[in-house]
Amino acid sequence: MALDIRTVTAAEFPDWLRAKHTGFLQPTTDTATEEEAERRLPYTVLPRTQGAFDDGRCVATFRSFAQELTAVGGAAVPADAISNVTVSPTHRRRGLLSRMMATDLAAAKERGEVVATLIAAEYPIYGRYGFGPATWTTEWEIDVPRAGLDPRWSGPSEQDGGRIDLVSAADVRKLGPALHDRLRARQHGVVNRDARWWSVNTGEVQLGPGTPGSGAWTEPFYAVYSNAAGEVDGLIVYRADDNWGDAKQPLNRATVLGQIAVTPAAERALWHFVCSVDWITTVRSGYRAPDDLLPLLLPDPRAARIVTQADWLWVRLLDVVRALEARTYATPGTLTLDVHDTSGLTPGRYRLEATTSGTNCTRTTAEADLALDVRELGTLYLGDESPTRLAALGRIEELTPGAVATAEAMFRAGRRAWCPDVF
Repeated sequence: MALDIRTVTAAEFPDWLRAKHTGFLQPTTDTATEEEAERRLPYTVLPRTQGAFDDGRCVATFRSFAQELTAVGGAAVPADAISNVTVSPTHRRRGLLSRMMATDLAAAKERGEVVATLIAAEYPIYGRYGFGPATWTTEWEIDVPRAGLDPRWSGPSEQDGGRIDLVSAADVRKLGPALHDRLRARQHGVVNRDARWWSVNTGEVQLGPGTPGSGAWTEPFYAVYSNAAGEVDGLIVYRADDNWGDAKQPLNRATVLGQIAVTPAAERALWHFVCSVDWITTVRSGYRAPDDLLPLLLPDPRAARIVTQADWLWVRLLDVVRALEARTYATPGTLTLDVHDTSGLTPGRYRLEATTSGTNCTRTTAEADLALDVRELGTLYLGDESPTRLAALGRIEELTPGAVATAEAMFRAGRRAWCPDVF
């Protein structure tokens, strides 16, 4: 019997979840899968959920949902967020992912979504579908005694006028969404969070294996920073272990699950706070932007060592004109790009003109200044990668002398892109 790829029905959803768990090496029982399906189904858009079926059994999974991605300059761009991509080990190398991806991207383009996004579990897979790594992430481990912070520190400085308070999960569900919206209005690479995200990530909703709300929920600590006017400008979420040395000395580690700061004062205060908690000798920062202020907020920045450095959010352009017009550019300039796209979704030449009064992008038949694949355009889109580096790697072809330098000046952003979420 031929493999059948189709959208998943409610009745097939438990089998789809079982296949997803199989692909992610997460064994589960039929009873647990049924219970998880009941919890997840109300939040799953079935018309955007695909499965590959062999004799009625699901052997591959694919899901997408609507998302907003912050472009350079702060504009929210409609995105097709892709998740839960698996192929069972018995059915690899049969083109199942390629067929599901083609169906999803075509539908996303038809809906008018400007880009597609995903977090890649494996690097080599998604470039062939036009995705490029557009943000990176870094995690630090802080040796608190070495950091050099004053052990008497207990809060923001008197000059700052702010304060830090511990709050509840219910408080976070109330104040978190507005705070995150302030962050994504100023930080390119950030994606939106809906009410369900806040419910799952504060333990109100338990979804099942492989999700933030899986297993036995352990309530973390929540601390907020309020400025002198009483406005909440920052939030940090962390858990701590219980580790004591042989001489009954505290060797506890705090693991930061998330931190939002919309001002430098909030960022400084929250990091100093978590490093000042009694008995904490090590702090794991969680996934941060590679140019995060954290190390330099410590008297001895070498107390923070990098333990993770990896590509994170991948971007695939679906509408070149709207995508390039949505972002801002560091300097005025004009470039004609010859974009290659074997899928047929975005190939062609585009004239990009950025001025002090706005940006215009149009299709053209004029001679191109640069030639590149759509995956490289995705890598450049959020301003995190250097066109000069890509040209040196042979991934951008300069057709007009000086065009790479023009692209370098236009596309790069003052701060690195950052996506704090996994999906």
